[in-house]
Amino acid sequence: MHNLTTLGFGPFFQQQLRPSDGYEPVVARIAAEHRNLYEVWSARSAGTAQLSGRLRAMPDSHPCVGDWVILKSEPAAGHTTIIERVLERRTVFTRGAAGRQTRIQAVAANIDRVFVVCGLDADFNINRIERYVARIWASGAEPSVVLNKADIAENGAARAAEVGKRCPGVPVYVTSVLLSEGVEALCSGIGANETAAFVGSSGVGKSSLINALIGESRMATGQVRQSDGRGCHVTTHRQIIALPAGGLLLDTPGMRELQLVDDHGLDAVFEDIAMLAGQCRFHDCRHEAEPGCAVKQAVQSGAIDAGRLEHYRKLEREAESSERRRDVKLRREDERAWGRLIKEVTRSQRRKKGLE
Repeated sequence: MHNLTTLGFGPFFQQQLRPSDGYEPVVARIAAEHRNLYEVWSARSAGTAQLSGRLRAMPDSHPCVGDWVILKSEPAAGHTTIIERVLERRTVFTRGAAGRQTRIQAVAANIDRVFVVCGLDADFNINRIERYVARIWASGAEPSVVLNKADIAENGAARAAEVGKRCPGVPVYVTSVLLSEGVEALCSGIGANETAAFVGSSGVGKSSLINALIGESRMATGQVRQSDGRGCHVTTHRQIIALPAGGLLLDTPGMRELQLVDDHGLDAVFEDIAMLAGQCRFHDCRHEAEPGCAVKQAVQSGAIDAGRLEHYRKLEREAESSERRRDVKLRREDERAWGRLIKEVTRSQRRKKGLE
């Protein structure tokens, strides 16, 4: 038995219900995904569900963990019900799926807060943290950063200060599961009716932190390589877990890469650069060699670190490239421009050889 309110159901989803869903629609939340089956939690029971034929024919409409759905019947043990409809998402954390063809992959839906978990060992990478925080802001959720494994690092406070400076306004927690430090404060950062998610690389201790938060060793954990602080993928699927103190927590498999799909969220992470960009002479200033660039002037005066600006431009270029690859018209324009360039180079080489 579940209370829909404690599962995160509220007015945003309530107003999406319609007569065709039935007098008492079977509303459920997707708690886990296993290939073609979903684990679903309703107000009365829990069980498995699969997509209706209509939804299977629409890959872009497939639900992910955290989604609210309308079922054909109540879930029950030994019976797989049907997912008839997926409700509109309040928030969605996405990334660019791996591979040459750029497509958006939904990682988790209807999440209130996303914790970026980073190890205070060889895994620590402030640029990667900025990348995650940008995607979280773009999702509509609130970002937080967890610096784990404080027991093996003496610079936890300094690292936390660095994250606070580079990601202004984002709460930072320093934790150690081994020493039981910071776990209680982390738990208090998740509201009773909130859904939170842990994201980060493999081996940073996401599953160990969840075990500490729920008070039992439910999630499998693994070892990490000493050379780079990376671990193997122990968590193989996304799973929502109910916390004893209230609230839900979603664990995700470690991500070896997090590709940006757009530039949403960048201005929130790089607020200092975004504010100065409004003072540049040209509204489309790239902050490279343009005259009257307020951002470059700030770098020259030392107000902004040159490395921070370079990382911002790198993420901006990546997001722009991703959007162009997804936009069929822009992609064809790029392909035609590339084709013209190749032809021009070929002609130039032939002229040099006296063949034309």
